[in-house]
Amino acid sequence: MISTEDNAIVIYTDGSSYSHPRRGGYGIRIYYPKVLNKNVEYEDFESFSYSSATNNEMELLAVVTALRKVESLNDRNLVSRVIVCTDSQYVSDNFNNAKYNWPKTKWFLKNGTPVQNAELWKDLVKISIKIKNRVEIRWVRGHSKDAGNKAVDKIAKQSARGHIKILLKPRTVRRKMSPYKVNPGSIESLGQRISIRVITDEYMPIQKLFKYKIEVISKSSKYFQYVDFVFSKMILRAGHSYFVSLKKDDCKLSISKIIREIVKAKN
Repeated sequence: MISTEDNAIVIYTDGSSYSHPRRGGYGIRIYYPKVLNKNVEYEDFESFSYSSATNNEMELLAVVTALRKVESLNDRNLVSRVIVCTDSQYVSDNFNNAKYNWPKTKWFLKNGTPVQNAELWKDLVKISIKIKNRVEIRWVRGHSKDAGNKAVDKIAKQSARGHIKILLKPRTVRRKMSPYKVNPGSIESLGQRISIRVITDEYMPIQKLFKYKIEVISKSSKYFQYVDFVFSKMILRAGHSYFVSLKKDDCKLSISKIIREIVKAKN
């Protein structure tokens, strides 16, 4: 565990998610240095259970929430820095991208794919600047002997299994029919026409795009039953099926036209 003797607030965070049904939670432990004269060495915090949440969302929300708690400390000016310890390489590897690179590209990656969880990334950058303490995000190995990491892992799992459910952001989810798991990039976008069923729909307000998880229902297609993500400005609905035309795009799967909605014949 990182020592708090060097005049730093040390935070451990972890996110957790479960499927069937999809839900998530996070855990936080904040260690206080002696300079703050706290009556306790550390404090633990847990979340409600968030329905339809992914693990990466919970990892990010844990860090954002922890830094907001630091912001509420009246004497944080006595501390030189804040060290966030996370076992999420998604968070630790991309913090600087969120601060310096992605805002310049309007929150798109070099291949044209929208940055996932852009709202949470923007919240993280905003709060890290607002607290005016130097914020360092460090990766720690998960499920190690580190007491802080073990504690927040337990708290996060407990939170995800909680009874109170909160929807983190609007997202409609329907049961997948395909036996396959989602495999991003498995379906090529070659300008072909194809029949799809929408499993989830989600609006990405930063990029002004819709993100859909789809499964291919064209039995003649080599991608039959493949599950992938597609992005579009067009509105589709989870649980509905469509005959669409895909764009010619080597980098990302995207829809150029909705030809028609596929309606099941009534018996």
